[in-house]
Amino acid sequence: MLGDQLDRNADILQALEPDQDIVWMAENETEATHVWCHKQRLVQFFSAMRHFRDAVETDGFRVEYHQLEADRRRDSGRDFGEILAASIRRLKPARLVVTWPGDWRVQQMLQATANDFELPLDIATDAHFYDTPEQFAEWAEDRKTLILEDYYREMRKQHGVLLDDSGPAGGQWNFDRDNRDSFGKNGPEKMPNIKRIEPDAVTREVMDLVEARYPDHPGHIDGFDQPVTAAQASAALTHFIRYRLPDFGRWQDALWTGEHFLNHSRLSPALNLHLLNPRDCVAAAERAWQQGDAPLNSVEGFIRQILGWREFVRGVYWLKMPDYIDANELNARLPVPQAYWDGDTDMRCIAEAMTNVIEHGYAHHIQRLMILGLFAQVAGVNPKAFHEWHMAMYLDAVDWASLPNALGMSQYGDGGVVGTKPYCASGNYINKMSNYCKHCRFNYKQPAGDDACPVTTLYWDFLDRHAEQFRGNRRMVFQMKNLDKKRDDEALMQAIRKQASTLQQTIKAGERL
Repeated sequence: MLGDQLDRNADILQALEPDQDIVWMAENETEATHVWCHKQRLVQFFSAMRHFRDAVETDGFRVEYHQLEADRRRDSGRDFGEILAASIRRLKPARLVVTWPGDWRVQQMLQATANDFELPLDIATDAHFYDTPEQFAEWAEDRKTLILEDYYREMRKQHGVLLDDSGPAGGQWNFDRDNRDSFGKNGPEKMPNIKRIEPDAVTREVMDLVEARYPDHPGHIDGFDQPVTAAQASAALTHFIRYRLPDFGRWQDALWTGEHFLNHSRLSPALNLHLLNPRDCVAAAERAWQQGDAPLNSVEGFIRQILGWREFVRGVYWLKMPDYIDANELNARLPVPQAYWDGDTDMRCIAEAMTNVIEHGYAHHIQRLMILGLFAQVAGVNPKAFHEWHMAMYLDAVDWASLPNALGMSQYGDGGVVGTKPYCASGNYINKMSNYCKHCRFNYKQPAGDDACPVTTLYWDFLDRHAEQFRGNRRMVFQMKNLDKKRDDEALMQAIRKQASTLQQTIKAGERL
């Protein structure tokens, strides 16, 4: 059982024979350090694994569990494959069985270890998901482009979600246009409380382990309050459905200073560890609409993220791996900015988003895509490096989810496989959707000069750098026309290019923005 597959209803558990089969699990150094993991990410993984171990043992199964120690000198092995090989030598199993992994690298490592011992490796379907990689590949076959909306509608029909006798509930498939409001000048009203889980003895033990073993890893550990059991995850879902789903839709793209979670669910870490079943999320949201407890635009928007986007990116991942991870359509070469590790910057939008990431290992989709992702993209950050940063800093980061979202959707590294256009904008978008710019020393309107907004400067330089490439994209026509107008002022464009180059050199040198 892998650390991101903690589902007590998994098919491979249902097939176990307690008198002869062993559940094998391992905390290991490589999985904790192959990217520079946020401390809270390590706490949630290890604590959830230990709680799962205890639950499976209570169910009557024998568990072979490798546990990390605070003192590295007491470890019996660093690498996942090395630890598994030692267990195989001692236990002498007839075969290995695993649920379809969430990481191509891990799948290859498992297969290599099995081959070393000439053992069969059975890879079982992951029933946690609605779709399988094979079914997605069949849907994608012969399609010139993979469009989320097409896939989402097929999934709605296939699974009978938000449908009535005449078609989609409410007469339309997508209520996205109703879900783009900003908070305006007055900001959000009093926000409902977030569901916080108090760490128990097992979690506190893991917190001590992480602080002792990984003191230099990024993030703060003290505020950890995430679900680490299925019961806790279910309680968090119930709380979201009751208190935050009703207003989730309208405000899902809005931002506000000091507000970390707003109406978002914060359920993705529990979902991606399989502590929470996506079917339960979809059913609970649909039931809330049917009972009049939440409007259709909120419910549809939430369900689209799970039944649509979440399934879609997993399908893309397994369809395109292993080559996908090295995709770099725009030949971007910069490292991730230093501010993405420590949050130290004069850019208010970056500072606000990174406060959320450092304190909670979290940022909602607009902070991820249209602030942190946007700035990295227009600056020219290497998309693989951005994915590795994403894997390190977010609690919900599993390879199948992170790679298409970070490299594809956010950075356009795949050239349009996941998103049909680069999601780029000037500082004007951030000003429209937040109050960040009012508290910033930079002027979002200015593309050049001492108070020019770095987002705006790099946005125009980004369009200028890739103009010929983007002219063939019909979704970029409006932006290309605006660039042509900007190019009419050659002196301004030269100033933008020079200032953009200085910003890029600052990032390359790891200096403060």
